[in-house]
Amino acid sequence: MKEIVLDTETTGMDPHNGDRIVEIGCVELLNHIPTGKTLQIYINPERAIPAEAIAIHGITNEFVADKPIFSQIYSEFMEFIEGSKLIIHNAEFDMKFINWELGQVGHPAIGWGNVIDTLGMARKKFPGSPANLDALCRRFSIDNTERTYHGALLDSELLAEVYLELLGGRQHGLGLAAETAKAEQAEKNSVNAKRKLKQPRAHKASAEELAAHEGLLGKIKDPLWKKTD
Repeated sequence: MKEIVLDTETTGMDPHNGDRIVEIGCVELLNHIPTGKTLQIYINPERAIPAEAIAIHGITNEFVADKPIFSQIYSEFMEFIEGSKLIIHNAEFDMKFINWELGQVGHPAIGWGNVIDTLGMARKKFPGSPANLDALCRRFSIDNTERTYHGALLDSELLAEVYLELLGGRQHGLGLAAETAKAEQAEKNSVNAKRKLKQPRAHKASAEELAAHEGLLGKIKDPLWKKTD
């Protein structure tokens, strides 16, 4: 099962008011285990980035001036997420932007059936408690000290850890099975190490043993061992 943990950074809150995506970050999971594959794309939003947005993610107008526009990178993005569930924190916000951008290049929208919202998961699991990414990192003792700014790739990496904790812990699924198999193999190796090697026994019978065997068969009525067919 392939999943993509995804986050975006934008110029503001609403694409219908002219705001655009400036960064996309993705982390690939396979059976809930990070594969090491990531995607980070900076995008020229074709508009000025407001100071209040820069204060959140640190992405400046100068930095994105030479970056590709969305129509130049969407194929790479769609290829990376193809066939995957999307794991997003506060998915309504990110999906609103992604589907708006896809609409501008004539690409079909991504359906909600392919999306898992970790914000909803956290609120269901911890009702009444803070459910933002920083709060969840603190709850699960996940190191987020590098998060001086919001960043799409960094936040996706942190969210991948949070998501696995929300599922039941870092040993969820195959991780737990792997640990169990490892423990069983260690026990097996320990047992084998304690066994003493015995020399193979010589199985050829002596003349005395053969004579005794014939004598025993003579006392048995119609013995099986004397049948030839």
